Order: sequence, then C-alpha cells, then structure tokens
Amino acid sequence: MARWLQIAGLAIGLAALILQFAITMPASMAAGRSFFGSVVFYFSFFTILTNIGAVLVHLASLRGAGTGLLGRFSSARMRGGVAAAIAMVMIVYVTVLAPLWQPEGLFLVCDVLLHYVTPVIYLLWWLTAGADGSTRWADIGYWVAYPVIYLVYALARAPIAGEVPYPFLDIAANGVAGVARSALAMTILFLVLCVAVIVADRSISSLRRAARPN
Repeated sequence: MARWLQIAGLAIGLAALILQFAITMPASMAAGRSFFGSVVFYFSFFTILTNIGAVLVHLASLRGAGTGLLGRFSSARMRGGVAAAIAMVMIVYVTVLAPLWQPEGLFLVCDVLLHYVTPVIYLLWWLTAGADGSTRWADIGYWVAYPVIYLVYALARAPIAGEVPYPFLDIAANGVAGVARSALAMTILFLVLCVAVIVADRSISSLRRAARPN
C-alpha cells in the first residue's frame, strides 16, 4: 500500500503542479505581469512550494536512499517536515482561504488536487511508511525555518510586486498589527503540527516494534 501511495502522490502531485503552472501563466500574463513576473508569481505560493517538496520526497523515497540534493529528501527530517507543512497547507486552506473564492474549471481541479488530494495522500503515506521514529525534537528548529523564511520573502516581495500571495499577509488591507497576528497564529499552528509529527512518529514506531513477534 505504501508504494502505491508514493506512486499516486508523485503522479498526482506532479500532474497538478504542471497543470497549475499551465493555467496560471496565461492568466497571470493577461493580468499584466511579464513572463518572468508570472513565473515568480507561481512560485510565490506556500502551497506550490510545499507540494513540490512532497513530490521530491515521494521521488527520493521511491529511488531509495542516495546522495546529493534529492537524496536529502528521503531523510526522516525532511519527511517529517513536509508532513507538518502539507498538513498546514490543507488546514489553512480549509479554514481560512476556501471561503474567500470560488474557483471554476481547471482552477477548481488544481485547487482540489493541491489542497486536499495530495496532502491526504502524503499524510497517509507518511503515517503508514514514512514515520520510523527517527525524527528528533531538534528537527523542529529546521522545520520552522521554512515558513519563517517564506513569510520574510512574501512580505519583502509585497512592496516590490504590489501584491501578496495570501490576503492575510496584506499590510495595506489588514495593517501591520493584523498581519503580525496572522503570522503569529500561523507560526503557532505550525509549531503544534511539528510537535504532533514528532509524537506521531515516535508513537507509530513504538507500536510497530510492539507488534513484531519476539
């Protein structure tokens, strides 16, 4: 089952990312962005970056442990970090972003795939095979660096591009205090998810050891 989940996660995730790029580029350029600006716009979403991470974990794990950049995506630290991040993608979208817009056509297809299907597949795979008890509490520091760096990037890009990827990061609309509250809430949520990943990883590993015949 785990291997089929990996294959499904890799195939669906890659297809969804490519399709999202294919429909985003012309729509973005029609909105007045340049080709380069549209590419940057596409890669400025936490959802896109995290789904790319999930695809790379699936690919690296299917290939087996290796060296180089791709090999790092097969590590327990990376598997756990992506689990926390992609869970956050789904939770924030369902609770905050989904009510704000009504996508149609292929945009709806990508919306469902990237915010619901790929997170569920990844988390199911991680719970059944990716969690092996190898994560450490110190890993949380590495994991938190990802959303923090992303937040700095999104806020730094905002005055240059005149836009933000998510409405809760819009200082013009929400004020500095409003954005700060949103950022704090997201950080706390991510920390909670990181702790949940560590606890789940260790618990699942213990249950597997207990289930092995002596």
